[in-house]
Amino acid sequence: MPSATNMNSHPAPPPPPRHHPTNHSHQHTNNNHNQNRYHPDSSSSSASFKGCCCCLFLLLTFLGLLVLAVILVILLAVKPKKPQFELEQVNVQYVGITPTSSTTLASPAIPSASLSLTIRMVFRAVNPNKVGIKYSGMEFYVMYRGVPLGVASVHGFYQPAHSARQVVTNVNVDRVNLLQADATEMIKDASLNDRVELKVIGDVGAKIRILDFTSPRVKVSVDCAIVISPRKQSMTYKQCGVDGLTV
Repeated sequence: MPSATNMNSHPAPPPPPRHHPTNHSHQHTNNNHNQNRYHPDSSSSSASFKGCCCCLFLLLTFLGLLVLAVILVILLAVKPKKPQFELEQVNVQYVGITPTSSTTLASPAIPSASLSLTIRMVFRAVNPNKVGIKYSGMEFYVMYRGVPLGVASVHGFYQPAHSARQVVTNVNVDRVNLLQADATEMIKDASLNDRVELKVIGDVGAKIRILDFTSPRVKVSVDCAIVISPRKQSMTYKQCGVDGLTV
């Protein structure tokens, strides 16, 4: 006969099952963690890039304003003035006018003249500034009644501060033919009035040097009227206009 102890006792209930997360949930959690770890917020990166660009722009602007301020201070201290470049002397070495004539079918005789001329021009360059001036190469044209006869070339040079120097150049005109009205007028002036009026024009380009800074090119115009005596082989009159200044 079973005992009372065995009849009243019941088997113990089994322990509740333990639930383990599935592999899918674990992989999803790891993916989210990796995304949060290796991909920062794009908005913060964009803001940082814009901040760097803004700082760089401000720095460049400040440097540009600083350089401009230094240049202005130097210019105010130096007070640059335009150089002076004037035609000082004209020495006539030779002038010859030969009346000629040309014949065509339409007009049997057309009056003309052949001009030969050699003159020596002396210019005076004055630099009134506290700094040096760099002149570029220049050309001066000799003209009669708007007709170019010859050209004189001058090489570029450097002129120190507070200095003056002479620039010498020659013009050679070799048997240039003038036709009709120009030839008639020249022959009349040379034979009756002993005078031939010429013009000397040209542009002088100069730049002011301040330390390592070079100013923009300053152009001074030369415009002179001269009168030559064929008999005396000399200049009898010279008049130069006011220099035109352009930048």
